[in-house]
Amino acid sequence: MNDTLQALSKLLGHTFRDPALLTLALTHRSKSGTNNERLEFLGDSVLSFIIADALYERFPQLSEGDLTRVRATLVRQETLSRLARELELGNCLQLGGGELKSGGFDRDSILADALEAILGAVYRDGGMSAVSAVVIRLYQPIFEQIDPKNILKDPKTRLQEYLQKRGFPPPVYEVLDISGEAHQQHFIVQCRVAELESPIRGEGSSRRYAEQAAAALACQQLGCETDG
Repeated sequence: MNDTLQALSKLLGHTFRDPALLTLALTHRSKSGTNNERLEFLGDSVLSFIIADALYERFPQLSEGDLTRVRATLVRQETLSRLARELELGNCLQLGGGELKSGGFDRDSILADALEAILGAVYRDGGMSAVSAVVIRLYQPIFEQIDPKNILKDPKTRLQEYLQKRGFPPPVYEVLDISGEAHQQHFIVQCRVAELESPIRGEGSSRRYAEQAAAALACQQLGCETDG
């Protein structure tokens, strides 16, 4: 295992008995027919269960519907890609030439899928206890900041309510760029907020995802996350 993968393994808190699993988890389909898609499928299911179990324990007051909505927020592409960037997964990915040239190493969808694949690899390598430890470690800062009242509302809704409460006009969203093929497009959206000096940019695999990403960044700057 090279130094980059060893550093990643350390950040994950898991030492692979079979390093080939980690290499496979980082191999995009553009690079090889033997790629991370099957591990991604497995990791997606494992992650959903672990997050569901953690939320069940931490929030006994939430209903089944609310637990489902909070879980959806925690396992969505935006959250996964953010965690992937914290792990610097972009530096570890094995991509084909086309994806490298088009910036695939920093694309939300590729990063999120790779993180799910890594979780699938950890599960295959060390079992449920090992992957649970990795997931809880990655999500601990998020768990500590969760406000169920806020997290049940998407970022665009939180931003809209924050501005409305203070008498500001609603945010204005504008698509700046659309790239990629029809089945795998990448959107860059700009969000203008009267209370902020500069517009906020968000990116995602759809206009909706990009707008939500921009709204989430605006909320962070404005303090919507902690606003009552």
